[in-house]
Amino acid sequence: MATARTYRTGDSRWLTRQPSRWLRNVLLLAALALVAALAFAWPGLRQQALVSTSYAARTGCVCRFVSGRDLGVCKADLAVAGLGRTGGLLMLSEDAQSLSVKASVPLLASQTATFAPDRGCQLEPWPR
Repeated sequence: MATARTYRTGDSRWLTRQPSRWLRNVLLLAALALVAALAFAWPGLRQQALVSTSYAARTGCVCRFVSGRDLGVCKADLAVAGLGRTGGLLMLSEDAQSLSVKASVPLLASQTATFAPDRGCQLEPWPR
């Protein structure tokens, strides 16, 4: 129950009220609902992110090391690939020393594809 407190400052009186508990409870309930929804959706998001990063790493590797195009152009190609919910979160990075491209979706998945002249671009094994 909210209680009113009266404070005196000189001749004027200020009436302040504690924040109501229903607002705190609504915010707490909303936070719990968000956590529950995230826990429910996390495995599906993780699997979709793993597939998206695998596709992006292999496509980026082929685009960069087989076709010889710039990595920025390869990122633009992936933007129109239709990779679902995780497509907009993909990040590509290149390691010129090991001839590899790494694709990642923050906090969900990452995958690396390495180029070998005799085998082409190969993905690293998926985690089990």
